[in-house]
Amino acid sequence: MDKNQAFSFGRNWQEFLKSLDDERISIAETSLTEFLNLRDLRGKSFLDIGCGSGLFSKAAFNLNAERVISFDVDPFSVECCRYLHDRSGKPSHWQVQEGSVLDDDFLASLGSFDIVYSWGVLHHTGRMWDAVKNSAALVNPGGNYYIAIYNRVLASNGSTSWIHPFWLKIKTIYNSNPAIGKFVFQPLAKAAYVGIVMAKLENPVTHIKNYKSHRGMSWKTDATDWLGGYPYEFATVEEVFKFVRGNFPDLSLTNLKVTSGRGLNWFLFERVKNS
Repeated sequence: MDKNQAFSFGRNWQEFLKSLDDERISIAETSLTEFLNLRDLRGKSFLDIGCGSGLFSKAAFNLNAERVISFDVDPFSVECCRYLHDRSGKPSHWQVQEGSVLDDDFLASLGSFDIVYSWGVLHHTGRMWDAVKNSAALVNPGGNYYIAIYNRVLASNGSTSWIHPFWLKIKTIYNSNPAIGKFVFQPLAKAAYVGIVMAKLENPVTHIKNYKSHRGMSWKTDATDWLGGYPYEFATVEEVFKFVRGNFPDLSLTNLKVTSGRGLNWFLFERVKNS
């Protein structure tokens, strides 16, 4: 991976924080509890890998998690999360750190957790399968492993669709040519997104207005995140399931949300309790 082409998610999240309000935080809380099938996080430890804006760390804190650890490799993301931490009164049981899911020594310093959460992150590390293996190892017995990974779109013959190398090229150009990325690709990507919405016979104005109902996020932030998100990897549902179960037979899939397109598949695994 060329580090000069890696996308700064943190700078994008700084823009998102300008629109963050209590309603978005509440939606994020609901997103967490519904997929985890929990009322709250009382008595549980929560690890947010690739914390980004800090929104879901804040949600875990609001849901009364006993301990929250947030970390990100991007210093601007760490800064965003620390802002929310400070705004919450600098609670001692919520810690924000800079670190990498690929750093074994760093991960060893964290311990293990009841909920290990990494949504839309591990496929941007440049070593996705190592990131999955490292993060899954941090789940306590009886705990949950909650991740979202870009879907591998398949062609009719079962091979990887052309869409992935196409977007890989776009992402490479976007990150290596900031001016072209900002002034050419961003408007085109947003226009294409609106076109897709209209093709589904949806009102784009209403769709965009209600976008925050999806995990409390912003459509403009997510569009930029998609365009710039490099490194970029992907996997089918079956590939993720086989990898996790093959390396951790004590992790059972308990919830799954799939997409047929280039979006994200959501996975929730639970580690068997010690007998």
